[in-house]
Amino acid sequence: MLLFSACGNNNEEAADEIDENLQNDPAGEEEVDQENIDEPEEQDDELEDLEDLTYPQFEEDESNYPQAVLHTSMGEIELILFPEEAPLAVENFITLAEEGYYDEVIFHRVIENFMVQGGDPSGTGMGGDSAFGEPFEDEFDPSLGHFRGALSMANSGPDTNSSQFFIVQADESQVSEEMFQDSGFPEQRVEYYVEEGGTPHLDFQHTVFGHVTEGMDVVDEIAAVETESADKPSEDVVIESVEIVDEE
Repeated sequence: MLLFSACGNNNEEAADEIDENLQNDPAGEEEVDQENIDEPEEQDDELEDLEDLTYPQFEEDESNYPQAVLHTSMGEIELILFPEEAPLAVENFITLAEEGYYDEVIFHRVIENFMVQGGDPSGTGMGGDSAFGEPFEDEFDPSLGHFRGALSMANSGPDTNSSQFFIVQADESQVSEEMFQDSGFPEQRVEYYVEEGGTPHLDFQHTVFGHVTEGMDVVDEIAAVETESADKPSEDVVIESVEIVDEE
């Protein structure tokens, strides 16, 4: 099962719940780590000289990127994709979407103030295949981050990407400058996290390959639904289809 980490006033309770879930989850389940969101890991020297980076997730001209729309049972979520920064993940997503792979697939795991996760036809967090017939490698680009609205690959460890993905829902209330002390993150990256929110501890652990441009209100509504065990919505939230708008 792929898990994500939450933060905020309920950090300890959420972390305890995730720890318990991790202990009970079968091996091979794709998980997004919900722990340590308050302490992004110190990064390698590759980040230290990247103060001049531009961040595609915050560019105003969205026409430069392929676009997609998640048609869900709770509304539409519009996305841009980043094929230059994450070519394998984008090709995988577009191919599966055009094949109808994601049609009628549920969001099987949602955690408010953290993320919403889907892309597994089995609806369990244990399933899903990539468009390549086997798991594909991670693609970590320093110009992309797990800011609020990021579209990222769920995984069960390094280079285990398949069909499952998540959208970061954590807002700015979940982030503070103190989180980034000794993290090595460039100043601009920190500013975006503080202003926009997100889950910085997932950077360089999961592949960011897109970003929400419209419909974060829908993501917020999905994240707030009542859930059962393993953070599964009590009533199905369905991805009715994924429309690829522009591949240019």
